[in-house]
Amino acid sequence: MAGIYLHIPFCKQACHYCDFHFSTSLQYKGDMLKALANEIRLQKDYLANETIETIYLGGGTPSLLQGDEVNSLIDIITRHHTVASDAEITIEANPDDLDEQKVKALRQTPVNRFSIGIQSFFDEDLFWMNRAHRSREAESSVKRVQDAGFSNITADLIYGYPLLTDQKWKHNLEQIFKLNIPHISAYSMTVEPKTALASFIKKKLFAPMSESQSADQFLVLLNEMGQQGYEQYEISNFCLPGHYSRHNSNYWKGVKYLGIGPSAHSFNGEARQWNIANNAKYIQALSLNSIPAEREELSEKDRLNEYIMTSLRTIWGLDIQKLESISKYSGEQLLKAAEEFFEKGWINRKEQILTLSAEGKLYADHIASELFF
Repeated sequence: MAGIYLHIPFCKQACHYCDFHFSTSLQYKGDMLKALANEIRLQKDYLANETIETIYLGGGTPSLLQGDEVNSLIDIITRHHTVASDAEITIEANPDDLDEQKVKALRQTPVNRFSIGIQSFFDEDLFWMNRAHRSREAESSVKRVQDAGFSNITADLIYGYPLLTDQKWKHNLEQIFKLNIPHISAYSMTVEPKTALASFIKKKLFAPMSESQSADQFLVLLNEMGQQGYEQYEISNFCLPGHYSRHNSNYWKGVKYLGIGPSAHSFNGEARQWNIANNAKYIQALSLNSIPAEREELSEKDRLNEYIMTSLRTIWGLDIQKLESISKYSGEQLLKAAEEFFEKGWINRKEQILTLSAEGKLYADHIASELFF
């Protein structure tokens, strides 16, 4: 079991908060697609004989691709890998790209899941973020995808930024429920270095983010999702029964994956590798049949700490027996380090499984770092 991620590094415009790798120029799209195809071919042995159960087109904005371009990329994958007949194949999309023609074209591809970047249903918020779409397009794009026969849909939302009152946040969630979207990824706004948002805050053009606001709106999120029957299976991911993102779940479970494209990361269980985050250099290297990637061998301690960090974020939790099976460290050592978090009510224990409480999820990164070996 394994997954493949394709990074499509193009966007119409740069969102103020985004630090992902992309270009707003489509001038070299054709060269990039050739390079992606060549990397798929060159990396065909990375996952050995694993069956591919998920394919994820991310970015950037993959919905800028035409239907035949999507077909071509997936066809190359199927030529070089064994892809499961029921593979989950996701494409990230911006609402403004999903007009009738684009949705119809994607219906003629193997794509069976949409990840739609809604972020907010308020135009002033979208303008503040420098998103390319408006609220009316968010709603219409979802309905258009549903009318075309797609039911496996997820939407992205953002909370914890100055313009978003609790009332507006609840309205955004209500709109998601009304649209019958079965999976939601909700993220707290973060200020990443070298982004426009960081620059605006430094220049006092934008107000800074508030940790207390983010925490309060996270708890609102938990309450509203729970009332509507959504399960929080990972800190930022919620779904109705049977609608887990198989691709994202595999990341948290440590399943192998291959990343294709500039800035894409790969993991084979023993090591990580990541491609150069530069379109021109990526295209040039692949034209010479060279993969522009760096590699890091993971030590036992690296793999253990990564398991601690990822497992605690999920509903499945940290399995003490698994921890002992993949390392020389004992569960008793971990439990001793976790004592203060048990006392605070941040970690729950059920037999050999440790999970975070609702309050503990607010401090997930801190807790994990304190438990690292």
